[in-house]
Amino acid sequence: MREKQIPGTLPVPAAFMNAQNAIVGLRGKDLFSTVRNLALHGLRHPVHSARHMLAFGGQVGRVLLGDTLHQPNPQDSRFADPSWQHNPFYRRGLQVYLTWQKQLGAWIEESDLSDDDRARARFVLAQLSDALAPTNSLLNPLAVKELFNTGGFSLIKGLSHLVDDLLHNDGMPSQVSKHAFEIGRNLANTPGAVVFRNELLELIQYKPMSEKQYLRPLLVVPPQINKYYIFDLAPDKSFVQYALKNGLQVFMVSWRNPDARHREWGLSTYVQALEEAFEACRAITGSKEVNLVGACAGGLTNAALQGHLQARRQLRKVSSATYLVSLLDSQVDSPAALFADEQTLEAAKRRSYQAGVLDGKDMAKVFAWMRPNDLVWNYFVNNYLLGREPPAFDILYWNNDNTRLPAALHGDMLDFFKHNPLTRSGGLEICGTPIDLQKVTVDSFNVAGINDHITPWDAVYRSALLLGGDSRFVLSNSGHIQSILNPPGNPKANYYENGKLTSDPRAWYYDAKHVQGSWWSQWLGWIQERSGEQRETIMALGNQDYPAMEAAPGTYVHVR
Repeated sequence: MREKQIPGTLPVPAAFMNAQNAIVGLRGKDLFSTVRNLALHGLRHPVHSARHMLAFGGQVGRVLLGDTLHQPNPQDSRFADPSWQHNPFYRRGLQVYLTWQKQLGAWIEESDLSDDDRARARFVLAQLSDALAPTNSLLNPLAVKELFNTGGFSLIKGLSHLVDDLLHNDGMPSQVSKHAFEIGRNLANTPGAVVFRNELLELIQYKPMSEKQYLRPLLVVPPQINKYYIFDLAPDKSFVQYALKNGLQVFMVSWRNPDARHREWGLSTYVQALEEAFEACRAITGSKEVNLVGACAGGLTNAALQGHLQARRQLRKVSSATYLVSLLDSQVDSPAALFADEQTLEAAKRRSYQAGVLDGKDMAKVFAWMRPNDLVWNYFVNNYLLGREPPAFDILYWNNDNTRLPAALHGDMLDFFKHNPLTRSGGLEICGTPIDLQKVTVDSFNVAGINDHITPWDAVYRSALLLGGDSRFVLSNSGHIQSILNPPGNPKANYYENGKLTSDPRAWYYDAKHVQGSWWSQWLGWIQERSGEQRETIMALGNQDYPAMEAAPGTYVHVR
């Protein structure tokens, strides 16, 4: 069981990254400016710098004499090999590295830099410190052992992996085996058919898996930033199959991967396309109402659609809305966000409009460098120093199946993070209608992840408070993706729940009940109550107006 922290603090992921960072990006110019400011500060305050250099030198002397001054973070798996503790050479090397880290941190904290400059400095120096870790060299004891165990073959394999990544992966270490999975074979293989298509999306209707089904369908809207099959990976963690086996009619949006021709597609364009799919669901099922599920940016799109329907007095068409790790309140603070000034935002817009799209690979790089130990150096060691193949893991394969954002949508997302428009009535206009989420009086089920570094849970909590209906909030004890992929039977699954939503996430958290198990079961009961009556299952897919076309997973998901 996860112990609650002391009062006055919130559980937060130990990372610099969030969704805003990937959307805005980081410019080398901004990072260099921080490095230059640090260098100038050191020159202007020589006594301060000299004091820390002398302290560092004194501690290194003690380390060389055999003293153990610091212990690595027990959660830092880089130094788990016993050699770092028991071998005199490696122990001293680790102690020098930890001493250097400590003195760098102390130099920043004891400086007279402003709070913002200190935060920027911590971010930049953390990147430098992680890059220079002794584990990232061929002297890593794991690499030395592998070298001897394989007769030098690990070095040859590592070099071949490095060359392959330089040629085919933009110089980044591969995170997953690219040959272990195939869409439609062992991923996204739940039976169904495309029943509607427009320029932006395909609508997939899945074959029922129960003797009876509920009248009101479930329309799942994935983020535009990724492909839809995060909801349909292996059968034991397929959200789609879980819903089907429990009597729900399931429809899935599969977004098209845009290119430069689609640079003018903005949030309003996506909402219009989604409304067409929404109406197709109603027509095919004969239901007047639809249950919406949205993840991350898909949740934002769902909220915009509901605000648009409310402004046209058609909100009665929505039975309920489920938001998975979705930000509607975009106030998210992180050190990396301190680089996102007006100039950086405008430069990001300009770059995407010139290219027509924001490439998913660029976003993935930002994500990776925000968590370098987990997403860069871990694979650097595995692939190059140990000469091993990257893992065959379906979630990582999906995560690396990058998509693009059209320039207009990218610009809308930048404005969303800059202005936080949904926190006030009429702050956002969609398809010519002002949005007021307080008037969206639809029951909602909101899920956040306690370790989510992309959409921090307290921001997701505040997002739930923006909605006008009866909101239920669940805090899953996992990260961004694992909060969604949380099936019953997972021994690690647990969550926090508190039926009373207050204005302060701290108060909610400290009164919340810790529940062992998956939130999927709680959600199932909640959604079934809002899905109307049960009837005999209709096996046919589509109808006369929306005939079934090609089999799932369709064509858009294959677009690279």
